[in-house]
Amino acid sequence: MSSEHLESYLSGRWVRGEGVETQLVDPVKGDELATASTKGVDLKAALEFARTQGQGGLRTMSYAERGKLVGALADVLIANRARYEDIAIANSGNTKTDAAIDIDGGIGTLKYYARLGAGLGDARMLLDEKPVRLAKAENYQAIHLMMPRRGVAIHINAFNFPSWGLWEKAAVSLLAGVPVLAKPASSTALLAHAMVKDVIAAKVLPDGALSLLCGGAGDLLDGLTSDDVIAFTGSADTARRVRGHAGVVAKSVPVNIEADSINAALLAPGSAPASAAFDAFVREVVREITVKAGQKCTAIRRIFVTADQADAVADALAAKLKGTKVGDPRQADTRMGPVVTRGQQAAAFDGIRRLASEAVIVCGGADAPELDGIDSNRSAFVAPTLLKLADAGAAAVHEVEVFGPAATIVPYRDEADAVALVARGGGSLVASVYGEDQAFLARMVRAIGPSHGRLLMVDPSIASAHTGHGIVMPQCNHGGPGRAGAGEELGGLYGLRFYHQRLAVQGSSDLLASLETTAASLH
Repeated sequence: MSSEHLESYLSGRWVRGEGVETQLVDPVKGDELATASTKGVDLKAALEFARTQGQGGLRTMSYAERGKLVGALADVLIANRARYEDIAIANSGNTKTDAAIDIDGGIGTLKYYARLGAGLGDARMLLDEKPVRLAKAENYQAIHLMMPRRGVAIHINAFNFPSWGLWEKAAVSLLAGVPVLAKPASSTALLAHAMVKDVIAAKVLPDGALSLLCGGAGDLLDGLTSDDVIAFTGSADTARRVRGHAGVVAKSVPVNIEADSINAALLAPGSAPASAAFDAFVREVVREITVKAGQKCTAIRRIFVTADQADAVADALAAKLKGTKVGDPRQADTRMGPVVTRGQQAAAFDGIRRLASEAVIVCGGADAPELDGIDSNRSAFVAPTLLKLADAGAAAVHEVEVFGPAATIVPYRDEADAVALVARGGGSLVASVYGEDQAFLARMVRAIGPSHGRLLMVDPSIASAHTGHGIVMPQCNHGGPGRAGAGEELGGLYGLRFYHQRLAVQGSSDLLASLETTAASLH
């Protein structure tokens, strides 16, 4: 794959930034794949074009018509899918399985929201609640309506899911009638660029409905208005800068944050080795450590087991992790590839060393593994790493997220201790609990639910049927409180709320009835 300079698609045309801001590199071979820059690009003009042209095209459509557009996006990606896998392998170091999660996850989410759009029919606004009476006069009432916002949706996406991150946000925004300006993380933007290029060439969207920014954000946030919104996925540090940007604060621009979190998996007391719950637990933890080399915001970072289970769990996990073939994802027998850049590798090693100051390394570690045919000075590999807590009072495991293939076993004394330890994560996207006692699972939902955006509760009846701890389904909420950013995405029709203005309309029952007949219900 020869190196290319990635252009941005802004103001209805492909534009080239000046110089080189970012190099996109193959994390196995260390070769340059592409460069990107936005220097000299007029981002304020791009935003205004999207507001005027993009809104003009989308706003005249019904939800069903916009749903057809979203479905057409999926069809374009399906027709070109064969090319995308090679790009994901080269730029992100994905295995075929990793690439499928990202590529097909994006396509599947588009198709899901296309179906939801069809169900909303010819409506152009949403009814959030039935009419309520406000006074003694029966004909004086109020309803709550959801009206599509008039601005642009700025989508700032993380490096780990260049396809899914792009399309899960775009699907909801476009269905709502709000044009998208997407900024993928520069280091892995090659796949997003190729996909958008195919979509633009297919001419399936109105002018201005979809823009793409490849390179730095520059002064993008300076050009926002109070009609615009920002949906951000990435690190908590960057999220704070976005949320606290002077222009964003001054104009009260709505911001949805999905940040990093220290997610947990918990095995119920009394789950013996070889039991259904034990096996399901071990299988899922291994998958979460190794799929996409642990580079998922939903990946398991803390492994909670009773003290008397810790050694058995450690032995079972280590055996499977040591047997995982790590290497070039182009080889058919490889089960885990590299992290995306040498910078991410260095950050992972630093995090592992910080965790190891309070824990024992069971397998893996903070040194590049020796792999046949791979230059450790140019590649970005991290061995699957398992740690086990040595001190119950340790703090790092609840504070340090290694965004790579690493997780730590944390022993707990009893149910109350487990609940307290899980909460020390400070808010997470997801936790999963494995056990055979449904009463225990129900108690854990009530106890740890307030700290999470999603819970996966696994008993033997769904041990082989569930979609996975780390897989985000469009039907379900994605987001979480506290450290996870306090945001919400997806969740079926609920995801449309962020791109609408909710308003109360007070008036006569006849007027409200006429409005109600032209709106689609959110419920």
